[in-house]
Amino acid sequence: MKGATMKVTLEKLGIMTSYSRPRASHDNPFSEALFRTCKYLPDWSAKGFAAKADAQAWVKSFASWYNGAHLHSAIRFVTPNMRHVGQEHDTLANCTILYATARAQKPERWSGKTRNWQPAGPVWLNPERDTSAPEIRDAA
Repeated sequence: MKGATMKVTLEKLGIMTSYSRPRASHDNPFSEALFRTCKYLPDWSAKGFAAKADAQAWVKSFASWYNGAHLHSAIRFVTPNMRHVGQEHDTLANCTILYATARAQKPERWSGKTRNWQPAGPVWLNPERDTSAPEIRDAA
């Protein structure tokens, strides 16, 4: 038996590897962000869990915090639960008012515009490409 790297084995089988994200179901930036958040929490057990029940309890607690308390920057610092039940509009409207008031009271603190507090809109893992626009190519 002879050892070979995974890349060499795939190439022998006629499978070309790719490192790009578009349309790759196995390369999910949302799940990678979730795993990174999970890994860097202070209560993450670097030594593992003593029992399956301990791991399940930790994951349940983590999922509850991640969806109900953790503010996500990609969706304008609201929680996924707020977004799912439609509370993001009120929260973001309050943020808009708060930032406008703060800027009016201390304009020297602001060198440019304030943060965008408009709802983020739909978020897609693999959005469909706009095929109606003509593709621009170099004339080289």
